[in-house]
Amino acid sequence: MSLRLLDGNDAPHVLAIGCHADDIEIGCGGTLLNLLGRRRDVTVTWVVLAADGDRAAEAEASARSFLTGARQSRVIVESFRDGFLPYSGPAVKEFFERLKGEVEPDLILTHFEGDRHQDHRLVAELTWNSYRHHPIFEYEIPKYDGDLANPAVFVPLTEETAQQKVALLREHFVSQGAKHWFDEELFLGLLRLRGLQANEPTRYAEAFHCRKLTLGF
Repeated sequence: MSLRLLDGNDAPHVLAIGCHADDIEIGCGGTLLNLLGRRRDVTVTWVVLAADGDRAAEAEASARSFLTGARQSRVIVESFRDGFLPYSGPAVKEFFERLKGEVEPDLILTHFEGDRHQDHRLVAELTWNSYRHHPIFEYEIPKYDGDLANPAVFVPLTEETAQQKVALLREHFVSQGAKHWFDEELFLGLLRLRGLQANEPTRYAEAFHCRKLTLGF
């Protein structure tokens, strides 16, 4: 069964949260491109918690490219220390408390709670602590840790959108280009695998974990 999320919402507000400069793009960039390509009334708040210097500049530029189709957008880039978010816990928690008071989203995209990266796990936990009456979908980040699980929510992507996502990643994150995992083959490979699991004729999909969902008929 296909659920058409946000169809009943006028001018929906999406909150996308990532720890590092390329997390949102890798985890749910195709979903955002898909949504913004279909609707011109969407507002997006885009949050990056740990980026400074060149990485902060990359994050800003990339977000603007992905958000071209948004009715309104706000990009927030914080400079918490990469890899040390759990050790800056009180300050990160205070940031989430401020965010909760400023942003009332219709949909939240955040990190997977089962991610083995300590920053990612903390952000997933704080997202759930802060937003208790909102649909939350947890995206996945492929990496060395081998923590990809079995997601149950899929967003179909056309090949054009999949290629656009990967092209924007390569364009904006030059600092990551030399890393062995940052390549087109990996990104498209995961999208193709999730498309297979979703049995999508488009062949590509992004996948999410959903811990809790209330259905109304």
